[in-house]
Amino acid sequence: MNRFAIMAAAAAFFALPAAADITINGAYARVASPMAQSGAAFMGIQNTGAEDDRLLSARSDVAQRVELHTHIADGDVMRMVEVEEGFEIPAGETHMLERGGHHVMFMGLNRRLAHGDEVAVTLVFEKAGELDVIIPVDLKRNDVTGEMGGMKMDHGNMGGDGAMKMNHGHNH
Repeated sequence: MNRFAIMAAAAAFFALPAAADITINGAYARVASPMAQSGAAFMGIQNTGAEDDRLLSARSDVAQRVELHTHIADGDVMRMVEVEEGFEIPAGETHMLERGGHHVMFMGLNRRLAHGDEVAVTLVFEKAGELDVIIPVDLKRNDVTGEMGGMKMDHGNMGGDGAMKMNHGHNH
């Protein structure tokens, strides 16, 4: 009887929704220079499930802090801010984390990142749970998609004072 209960519990555990509805495409990480203290990761997060999900957080031992960030225009300066509520991943869609937009930010790198290195990252989703990914460092890729033009970048204000609320309901 006891053995049956354990087997039933194990079967129920494996039947729970897992990260199978989330697929990571084209992931890569980069740093601005070999001596940089921070870096970022970019990817497409595809939700093949029937329900919306949300990327809540990310973690990695490559850095002291790992946060979900985006860029917002503040006059002629682009500011990078933490998105504490995470990124919505609509059902049946792919949400892009890309340069000039949403990204995973590594702050206080624990080691230098060179082209060809790999970074282990755990992505934490509201419904799909945790998904471990190995992200290659690609310093040669140059696919800035944001319309930043000649705007200056301000990475100095990374404090999360909570004053900025981002609405992600209209992202595609």
